[in-house]
Amino acid sequence: MTLRALVSLAVAVVAVVILCAGGLGGFLGGGSAAAGCIPVAPAAAPSTLTPASAPPTVWPAIGDWDGDQVGNAATIVTTGARLAVPARGWVVAVATAMQESSLRNLPGGDRDSVGLFQQRPSQGWGTPAQLQDPVYASEKFFGKLVAVSGWQAMPLTEAAQAVQVSAYPDAYAKWEGPATRLVAAIADTAGLPTDGLAGCGAAGRWTQPVLAPVGSGFRSADRPGHDGVDLSAPRGSLIRAASAGTVRTVRCDAVHADTGAEWGCDRDGDPVLTRGCGWYVDIDHPGGLLTRYCHMDRPPMVTLRQPVAAGQPIGVVGSTGHSSGPHLHYEVHHHADASPSGAIDPVPFMAAQNAPLRTRP
Repeated sequence: MTLRALVSLAVAVVAVVILCAGGLGGFLGGGSAAAGCIPVAPAAAPSTLTPASAPPTVWPAIGDWDGDQVGNAATIVTTGARLAVPARGWVVAVATAMQESSLRNLPGGDRDSVGLFQQRPSQGWGTPAQLQDPVYASEKFFGKLVAVSGWQAMPLTEAAQAVQVSAYPDAYAKWEGPATRLVAAIADTAGLPTDGLAGCGAAGRWTQPVLAPVGSGFRSADRPGHDGVDLSAPRGSLIRAASAGTVRTVRCDAVHADTGAEWGCDRDGDPVLTRGCGWYVDIDHPGGLLTRYCHMDRPPMVTLRQPVAAGQPIGVVGSTGHSSGPHLHYEVHHHADASPSGAIDPVPFMAAQNAPLRTRP
């Protein structure tokens, strides 16, 4: 039986799906029903995780990945399909294997780590021989992933970290884009539906930039020129890209309010003496959307024109620029307009993307 036939059979028996525009995009999107994703039910954890042999298929190189790496990624994807794991899980698993082993079935690694996911026998993942079987290793990864509450709504790096418990918890984020593209190519070749694989909603999957309540709101009566919301996170809190996109701006914008002379971003700003956003980042997203992140404590972690994934760390909370204390000033703009004319209220927008900002009671 061909790989296409095997996968078609596996997909035919999947009892629980999430549809997005008729395809598997809802697995990846994290969007709301209003945005075009129709959640039916979450996938159940596999009832049995028994080793099996991968289909005997030789895969060609795809992009920067050679045939051996693509074949290992294909094993992960088809194993996920067979276990009825949502397609979002395929991307999480492939991104994890990209970080852990560069999609190589390694015989060894750090300490007693083995295989595609560098799983450790000493931590109960299985024997070294079992973990060298890519199908078994994938089954073990998926078994733990689907047991994580809310994993489909998490940033990829958080979902991967919940499984792996890595010493470098943010390392997985940079692989979301490459993993999504590779999974889409494999799914297309294997006969899996790929409609909406990149996500649902206005511009793909969204997540909160920091987990903190909204303090000052959007264009309130006392602050009509406040073009975003202030998220009351403590200094040093990690700021994450709210959705996938490309960095448009990385800049220090802090000047003396009375003279316009440089204030600098090597020190905190002041609500009266200083104007500007301090250290800030703008990110362009599909659909003409833009997000802005102000008052970072130090130079951002990203560079101009760098692609970023949803949930990827981009900086830390501080109080540079026009600021009275540590917080993240977060803006959303439409029509690719970074000026005040393009600003929209982030609270209803993020709620519509199924990534609501916390509001105080």
